[in-house]
Amino acid sequence: MSFPGPTAIAVTPTGGRRTKDDHPAIPLTPAEHAYAVASCVEAGACMVHLHVRRADGRHLLDADAYADATNAIRAATGDKAVIQITSEALGLYQPAEQMAVVRAVRPEAVSLALRELAPDAASEKPFGIFMEWLRREGIVPQVILYAADEAVRLAALQASGAVPFEAMPVLYVLGRYTAGQTSAPSDLLPFLAPDQPRARHWMTCAFGRYENACVTASALLGGHVRVGFENNLLTPDGRTARDNAELVAAASATVVTCGGQPATAVELRSDWAVC
Repeated sequence: MSFPGPTAIAVTPTGGRRTKDDHPAIPLTPAEHAYAVASCVEAGACMVHLHVRRADGRHLLDADAYADATNAIRAATGDKAVIQITSEALGLYQPAEQMAVVRAVRPEAVSLALRELAPDAASEKPFGIFMEWLRREGIVPQVILYAADEAVRLAALQASGAVPFEAMPVLYVLGRYTAGQTSAPSDLLPFLAPDQPRARHWMTCAFGRYENACVTASALLGGHVRVGFENNLLTPDGRTARDNAELVAAASATVVTCGGQPATAVELRSDWAVC
C-alpha cells in the first residue's frame, strides 16, 4: 500500500454538546482552545474543527466568539493549524442564520452539512448563492455527508452548476445513525462503493472506541481523518483519553505505523487549493 500523500489529521476538541461534566479537558474558553490546539498540533494535527459556546455552555454561532477563539489559537500556534469553523445548527439555528455567521466571520475554512443547509429543492438556490460567495472569498468549504446518497446528491448539484465547485473537500461521517452510535471501519464502505462519486479530498470522522480503527481504514484507502472529544473520549485500548492530544497522537502513530506521514497545515492548504 502506498499513500498518495501526507494524511491530514484534524481535531474536533469540543463539539456542540459535551461539557466539562463529560471530560474536564474539553476546551470551552478561547484560552482553553489555544492550549488544546497547540497541544494537538504538537501531537500531529494540522487542522482544528472549531465550536464555540455561550457563557452557560450551550452551542453558539457568533462572529465575535469565533474571532476571540481564532485569535487565541493563532497567538498560540501561528499558522500551524488550519482553523475551520462549524456552521452546525444543533436545532438552534436556521440555514439563513448559519450562512450569515459565516459571512460575518470570513473564516479560512467552514464545515457545511448538506442536510442542514440544502435539505430540499427549494433550498438549493440560496445554498448555491452562498457557495458562490465562498468561492469568490477563497473560503474552503468542507461538506459534511452522513450517508452515501448525500454524496450522490452533492455530485448532482455540482454537475448541474447549482454548487459552483468542480471539486471540494468532503467529510464522511461514519455511524452517526447506527444503533449505539459506535462507528466501525466497514461504515466507510458505502461511501467508497464503485458506483459512488469520489471526492478528490475526503476525510472521515467516527464515534466511540473504534475511532482509531476507522482512522486506519481511511488513511490506508487514501483519505484523511478527524478525531477528538466531539465524537469520542476513548483511546484505542478503551481507556478514557487524558486530553484531545492523546487521541491525535494515537492517530498520528497509526498513520506512521501504516507507512504514511501526518500532513502539515501548509500541505493541507496546498492540497485544498487545487480542490
